[in-house]
Amino acid sequence: MKVKIPALLLLMTCMLSAVAQQPPTETIQTPVTAEQQQIINLSKQKWTWMADKNIDSLTVLFHDKSMFVHMGGSWGKTRELSVIKDGTIWYKKAEVYSVIVNNIGNTVILLNEIDLVAVVGGNEVVNPFMVTEVYVKEGNTWKMGSLTFSKLMRPVKLTIPPANNKSN
Repeated sequence: MKVKIPALLLLMTCMLSAVAQQPPTETIQTPVTAEQQQIINLSKQKWTWMADKNIDSLTVLFHDKSMFVHMGGSWGKTRELSVIKDGTIWYKKAEVYSVIVNNIGNTVILLNEIDLVAVVGGNEVVNPFMVTEVYVKEGNTWKMGSLTFSKLMRPVKLTIPPANNKSN
């Protein structure tokens, strides 16, 4: 009996961990408010700016105290803009599968389930991520306060040519 209880607890813990790793498969929250839709649209625009290396627009969007968390480290606004500008990471394409958005006062937290096609160190890679974006409203302007990439334990959904399908 003593052996069965720890084994059962271990099994339950493993099952809960596996379930916690499963990303949503569709947009969960509907309907969204006009303000939430504004953030969803801003997030989509941000992915385009990142792909296009539009440093001017990103400089305005990123709060001066913003933080960025990647698989290879974390840093602030100045370094993130440098990473994008010099192509250390080129965010070529973010395929967004689901969006969850929640308001907390003048802060909005947005979760995107994505497949990200990026060039890192000269190699094109594709990774599945849950991206957490935090936006803070200052006056009438939304500023990004944080962007965090959490790698998902699911296969890439995006269909791309086999020669380019590498994961990091």
